[in-house]
Amino acid sequence: MTTDQEPQSNDAPDLICLGAIAGAYGVRGEVRLKSFCAEPEAIADYTPLTSEDGRQSYAVTLTRPIKNGFAARLPGVETKEEADALKGLRLFAPRDRLPALPDDEFYHADLIGLTVVDTGGTELGKVRAVMDHGAGDLLEIAAPGASATVLLPFTREAVPTVDLDARRIVADPPEGLF
Repeated sequence: MTTDQEPQSNDAPDLICLGAIAGAYGVRGEVRLKSFCAEPEAIADYTPLTSEDGRQSYAVTLTRPIKNGFAARLPGVETKEEADALKGLRLFAPRDRLPALPDDEFYHADLIGLTVVDTGGTELGKVRAVMDHGAGDLLEIAAPGASATVLLPFTREAVPTVDLDARRIVADPPEGLF
């Protein structure tokens, strides 16, 4: 039901995080790139990517798939030290360059911050994060006044309605979850 984009930047809401640099790959300036796209290699389709503040631009060239991502080249990065200095850099693309999604799919960034109500209209909390541990997406919901969060399966049964325009989700959680 979702596409694997990370949360969007709070500073630049028109940017969506598509990947991150995990450090150097080898000694010749290649970086280890993690893609958050549903089709990981699609990250190259959105180049140039920018830093979170939009001030730096990076023309990313994928060189080969590696474990947990890709080896990639960035212009001006020639040494292992320069590549390592970029570790942790998150890469963003403008929202308007991303494809429109079918009605039953959502970018993770669009779900974060939505108010979650039950089928009777009682507020259950706000979506803090969207997680995917392989068996399907989970919404991490922060309940009002509670320090702990609740993980709600992001399935049609548990989440029958997502209304992005109203910024709310109607949930029918399993008994005893909240």
